[in-house]
Amino acid sequence: MSQDVVDDALNMIRNAKRAGKSTVKLNRISNLLVEILKIMKRYEAVKKYKIDSKEKSIEVTIGELMDCGAIKPRFNVNVSQIEKYKRRYLPARGIGIVLVSTNGGLLTHEEAMEEKKGGALIAYFY
Repeated sequence: MSQDVVDDALNMIRNAKRAGKSTVKLNRISNLLVEILKIMKRYEAVKKYKIDSKEKSIEVTIGELMDCGAIKPRFNVNVSQIEKYKRRYLPARGIGIVLVSTNGGLLTHEEAMEEKKGGALIAYFY
């Protein structure tokens, strides 16, 4: 395990998906990870997630997900650079989401471009 909670969680989700499992238990929680899971649920990459505050874990039910991962190093980008990184991490146009941490919170690349906000690239999924 590394020090990056988001990277560890997304790797565990990806490995569970490749192993054919429908659920995975994540043993570490962060506010950023919960926000990422909210967006993944909105795009049906995750069917549901349940936070267990006693055990400090999250149980995730995987949905329509092909691949996911953290972006390291966390590149700081402005609006004009988002398209470049979108091409780097996503398989094709119109497929997938890149998550950008802005001063207005965690946004998808589409929302960030619409609101003309840059920030740090956090993760991707499709």
